[in-house]
Amino acid sequence: MTLSTKPTPERQVVWLCRHGNRIDFMDPSWQGDDPHLSPDGVQQARETGERLRSESIRRIFASPFLRTVETAHYIAEALDLPIHIEHGACEWLNPEWFPNPPRLMTPNELRERFPRVDTEYQSMLTPAYPEDGDTASRRAGEAARLVANRFRDDILLIGHGHSVGGMAVGLLDDVPEFSCGMCALLKIVRTNGTSTMELAGDTSHLQDGARHENRFA
Repeated sequence: MTLSTKPTPERQVVWLCRHGNRIDFMDPSWQGDDPHLSPDGVQQARETGERLRSESIRRIFASPFLRTVETAHYIAEALDLPIHIEHGACEWLNPEWFPNPPRLMTPNELRERFPRVDTEYQSMLTPAYPEDGDTASRRAGEAARLVANRFRDDILLIGHGHSVGGMAVGLLDDVPEFSCGMCALLKIVRTNGTSTMELAGDTSHLQDGARHENRFA
């Protein structure tokens, strides 16, 4: 019998997810730089965790903003995984949204609230304030490539409307149309140097579908 010497294709699945609905989208009186999830955002995060439970994800990375880490928390609970805080996936640091650099919780502060946060992880990329839109998109794309190339497992990156879009563009060879609704899932398959998108903003796992799809913060 002749044994094949053809190498096994290297395959990695990179999942991208936007955070769940945020409290200030539900309650406009809420003020601050770092809103938490609204009650329906918590439900979206839980539903996303249930959707991903059967997948082979081995690592979860989240933007340092509270709404992304909180989304990651509910998903990590379903998948029994730690959460790595990746600043490269953070919100667009738009000076029109943030007159000053946003004050965010430190990894240690986040861990007090969400015990699955890994305080030993060192972010692959840290953005500089302020950013224009193109710079923020390129930064997110570079961060996604750095993380995916370092950790060859199937991974999940949780970001924002703008950063999820930038990460998708940064990972793909050809960019199809896709959407970045709340807790929408993008699935990018990397095989032998090529990348294709198999899910382009799927919200079929959400009871309320693509709610607030056109709001990108």
